[in-house]
Amino acid sequence: MTDWDRGLRSSGRPETTRYNYLLAVAQFARFLAEHLPGDNATAAALDPSETMRTHVEEFQSWMIETRSAATAVNKHKALQQFFKWLAEDEEEIDRSPMESVKAPSKPTKLVPVMGDQETKKILDSCKGKHFADLRDHAIIRIYYGTGARLSEVASLTTDDIDMTTDSVVYLGKGGKFRRVRFGPKTARAVSRYLRARAKHHGAELPSLWLAERGAQALQANGIKIMLKRRGKRAGVAGVHAHRWRHNYAHQWKLAGGDTGDLMLLLGWSSDAMARHYGASAAAERAQDTQLRMGIGENV
Repeated sequence: MTDWDRGLRSSGRPETTRYNYLLAVAQFARFLAEHLPGDNATAAALDPSETMRTHVEEFQSWMIETRSAATAVNKHKALQQFFKWLAEDEEEIDRSPMESVKAPSKPTKLVPVMGDQETKKILDSCKGKHFADLRDHAIIRIYYGTGARLSEVASLTTDDIDMTTDSVVYLGKGGKFRRVRFGPKTARAVSRYLRARAKHHGAELPSLWLAERGAQALQANGIKIMLKRRGKRAGVAGVHAHRWRHNYAHQWKLAGGDTGDLMLLLGWSSDAMARHYGASAAAERAQDTQLRMGIGENV
């Protein structure tokens, strides 16, 4: 796992991706050792080259039963990458045990967006002049106004923000850069935070977001914890950054925005993601059309 992580880092994989990949492999090894009896599974827990197709299938079934099909799909993707590296880069195995293992079926469901009223409640919880209030307000505004991924916002540096053009440069998946504009309310929140940041102990650090105490950066996990805390304080359940990403796509599609432009702004290379994220907007448009047509109300 250490060697694989080194390879992932050298290929420029984001920290969050590496973490999720390594977590999946660690969970798989622990499952083999603790939940799957038999000498073959015990050997595979210690040496991945001993892994068999049945081991992976049992692990996926266990993931579906104890977590969800969506989680099992993510673990499947991570294990695919691990065994591909083991076969092609390290040549430790002749072929990957994942070759004949089908990915679990992932149920399609509409992801609830983070609407305006919910966002207002969360932003209201940030009212105040303390450093954390100004910082959290700016972070939430950035998510709300640009639809960026959790890791993209967390990894921003001070050089990535341009207050002259009110824009931000994100480093997305696949090492792709993109510039996204933000509105005046977001610009005001970021500007107020930057003034407070200039007086902070960690002002000389390159990271845009700083922890409240000490000269250290606020990491992605810290932002996740902050959002949950703000949500609890505001009485809003299920607060996480990705809901604002869905909201961005939702509002864009409701307004009739171009799919290609949306893909550029959100850093997608496939229109399948645009369809997935725009599904809630499509459902809402369909419901509005249904009401306007009055089907079932003629008699």
